[in-house]
Amino acid sequence: MKSILGKKIGMTQIFLENGDVIPVTVLEAGPVNVIQKKTEEVDGYSAIQVGYGEKAEKKVNKPLKGHFAKAGTDAKRYIREVRVADVEAYEVGQELKADIFTEGDKVDISGTSKGKGFQGSIKRHNQSRGPMAHGSKYHRGVGALSAATYPGRVMKGRNLPGHMGNENVTVQNLEVVRVDAEKNYILVKGAVPGPKGGLLTIKETVKSK
Repeated sequence: MKSILGKKIGMTQIFLENGDVIPVTVLEAGPVNVIQKKTEEVDGYSAIQVGYGEKAEKKVNKPLKGHFAKAGTDAKRYIREVRVADVEAYEVGQELKADIFTEGDKVDISGTSKGKGFQGSIKRHNQSRGPMAHGSKYHRGVGALSAATYPGRVMKGRNLPGHMGNENVTVQNLEVVRVDAEKNYILVKGAVPGPKGGLLTIKETVKSK
């Protein structure tokens, strides 16, 4: 399974050959370096550990300095594990770039959504408001919470006001429209989670083609 780390640059639009205009998100995909290989024999699963983004040497502690030195790479800001089918296809220190994907590929993109803070049930769960006339005593409240005497409590899972956003979100089956190997840019059709500059994991889709 192909996978890489990147960040969100922003959204724009492009024209296809037939004249159609489509919204796209520009992603910086890599370059990432393979820092460590996890194998079934030693770790019980197959994966590679990759590093992305520059980080000042003075901001890295001694254990991580040794970890990067062993891999023969510079200090990285982000370290993530990526599950792969064949670990032997990768080498420690190897650099992966945007060109691992091609136009027409389908990808799943994971990132941290924008935080919205504490929000009411209307914004958080798309609930409807009450009458807005002067005589109404109910406008944007939660509404009925549970049954009466029995069970006499609010059941688990009830949609209530609370913290909204700032959670891991995955958008599946997005199409790669263009790949710029020189700039390490990937253009995908549609929107992806998170703000500009947010860290993303871009991997081959798990949905059947």
